[in-house]
Amino acid sequence: MNSLSQTANLLQLFGEPTRVRLMALLAVEELTVAELTAITDLGQSTVSTHLGKLREAGLLRDRRAGASTFYTANDGTMPPSAKKLWACVCEEIDDGQLSADRERCVAALRARAKDDAWPAPLAGEMERHYSPGRTWESLAHGLAGLLRLGDVLDAGCGDGSIAEIVLPRAKSVTCVDASEPMVHAAKRRLARFDNARCEVADVERLAYARPAFDQALLLNVLVHVGSPGKAVSACARALRRGGALVVSTLDAHEHLATTASYGHRHAGFSPAQLKRLLVKAGLVVGFCDVTSREKRPPQFRIVTAVATKEAS
Repeated sequence: MNSLSQTANLLQLFGEPTRVRLMALLAVEELTVAELTAITDLGQSTVSTHLGKLREAGLLRDRRAGASTFYTANDGTMPPSAKKLWACVCEEIDDGQLSADRERCVAALRARAKDDAWPAPLAGEMERHYSPGRTWESLAHGLAGLLRLGDVLDAGCGDGSIAEIVLPRAKSVTCVDASEPMVHAAKRRLARFDNARCEVADVERLAYARPAFDQALLLNVLVHVGSPGKAVSACARALRRGGALVVSTLDAHEHLATTASYGHRHAGFSPAQLKRLLVKAGLVVGFCDVTSREKRPPQFRIVTAVATKEAS
């Protein structure tokens, strides 16, 4: 049972014709503010204000889809007293205004169906959705076409999957990894390239007599090595003057129990921590920040950094 005050507030809620019009529409269809504005011929601020009151009272629910917010009647968890009162209102009311609203609603839904051809409904969140052929791998290959690289060091190369993307646009790529099985797999993968070289070596102890590379990659490596600082410094020493180092790693986190099963020895590095490692290695940091977050829990964040070795 409701108190006198609660009952009065509920009656007042349905005492406004505009709110009754909106409820009549949203009890049947899920609509956006823009659609409701077009259907009712009311100002957007007016529609938004009344939607807010109905939502606060538990009569409506909303959901985000790209740049739009859709509203509909909250049938599942609408307060029982509000549901009873709304049922009474629906049963008793018969008005030309509501009939006209329904006709305009049909036209609005037809217009939406025409506009909803893919990818318009995904505006604002396309990176989260799959479509045939539209993958991160295909994007990487496409963007690699813009690269013009010199001699590249892929430190901690794994099985050479990244080197395979880079090689067609590089003068040479040297793949280094401490794991012999990984290096053998990289050799097989990259056998068709004349400008690829694969070596078993410790990333922390790269033994190049002189700087030999124009670019170096440390992608998803630092969490695996014993001394991340030594790995960064070794790559910095291997760079020629003006050369660039790109680093990608997990942001600092509290889930080492989870990542340890993947061979991680460190619980990530915050942008500030990574920047300190790069500066200590004598590099100039051009960019260092969180660049993405995984969708699946615990939603690990990824830090990307680009640093250069001074030209003089």
